[in-house]
Amino acid sequence: MNETLTLLELNSLVRMTIERTLNREYWVEAELSECRESKGHCYMELIQKDELSNTPVARAQAKCWRSTWSMAAPYFTRITGQQLHAGMKVRLKVYAQFHEAYGFSWIVTDIDPNFTLGDMARRRQEIIRQLREEGVFDLQKELRLPLPCLRIAVISSATAAGYGDFAAQLAASPFRFETRLFPATMQGEQVEQSIIAALNEIYSALNDFDCVVIIRGGGATADLSGFDTLALAENVAQFPLPIITGIGHDRDESVLDMVSHLRVKTPTAAAQHLIDQAEQLLQRIELAQERITHYALSRMELEQMRLRRLAERIPTLFSLVRTRQEARLDRLGQELTAHVQRRLDREMQRLQLWNVQCAALSTQRLERERHRLELLEQRARSLDPTLMLRRGYSITMLNGHALRNPAQVKPGDELETRLEKGTIKSKVI
Repeated sequence: MNETLTLLELNSLVRMTIERTLNREYWVEAELSECRESKGHCYMELIQKDELSNTPVARAQAKCWRSTWSMAAPYFTRITGQQLHAGMKVRLKVYAQFHEAYGFSWIVTDIDPNFTLGDMARRRQEIIRQLREEGVFDLQKELRLPLPCLRIAVISSATAAGYGDFAAQLAASPFRFETRLFPATMQGEQVEQSIIAALNEIYSALNDFDCVVIIRGGGATADLSGFDTLALAENVAQFPLPIITGIGHDRDESVLDMVSHLRVKTPTAAAQHLIDQAEQLLQRIELAQERITHYALSRMELEQMRLRRLAERIPTLFSLVRTRQEARLDRLGQELTAHVQRRLDREMQRLQLWNVQCAALSTQRLERERHRLELLEQRARSLDPTLMLRRGYSITMLNGHALRNPAQVKPGDELETRLEKGTIKSKVI
């Protein structure tokens, strides 16, 4: 039967084995998936990912005791400009340690800031290269800052001293700036998501603003990694309003600074730039006002001189014009008289011709009517009843009318018969 060990015995065996076989320090390259301080010590979780799938292939715990951390951390921050944080690639000098009660961990004795600087630069260059390939790196530079730029969307921490300085400097200016704060986390791991969310909120009210200002005064100047991300750079580069960054550092430009419309060092510098722009516009307006006034006065003097010259020439010009117009009126009067006379002559000729025609037509008409009367007279004579009586005919009258039908009379009626030489009265029996 195999020997059975207690857990403590087994862990002690592991510790002794590690101490004998891993009895020196090693430089290791890894990515921090966790980094936190507690009681002056730093506790890290190291991770290595597959380059193609980004899947973790190795993981380990690491500790940096206070005695080392108190010197290594400030030196790292001073060289890199950033604090150690999750997602950062680091090069650490470590040795193995196994404790029976707490398990295995790597103990950090040194941190190489130059390695992290190189990795940060490589990542930054990769982001810049990708932005240029996408054609968005210089989009913000193509925008024009409106004049005046008075309606400002501010992305900052509400409690940041830099935001207070920015707002106070604008308020102290003679111009009426309108600012609206869109609170965001300006350091730590939430910088990217927080600023992108603020930009999305500004985009929903795009017509209310002239520009966007991203400021970060008053925070830790070391923790700037959140401003060197691809997603944030893409959102800023493609934003339709000009974006001014005043993140409050001048050691190195972040990718956010590079893609923004304008980068200034501090929030107060951002405020001063806006004030300077307004002052430049005011000066241009005042200069234009002076030029307009000068031009108007000069033009008025010139026109007054012209009016005086014209006034002096008016009598002569009026005399010439009057003579010319009188001659013209005489000519027009003569032409009108001649025209009227010609018109009257034509009308007289027309009247004479018309009279001749009317006389001829009247004579012809009288002749026709005279002949017609003669014909009617002949017909009337042929119908005279006395002619019939002379031929031996008679006319029988009843009540003064010629009797044509015997059925018209009745017994007792008196009839009158007219003959050539007299009248016979008879009575019907």
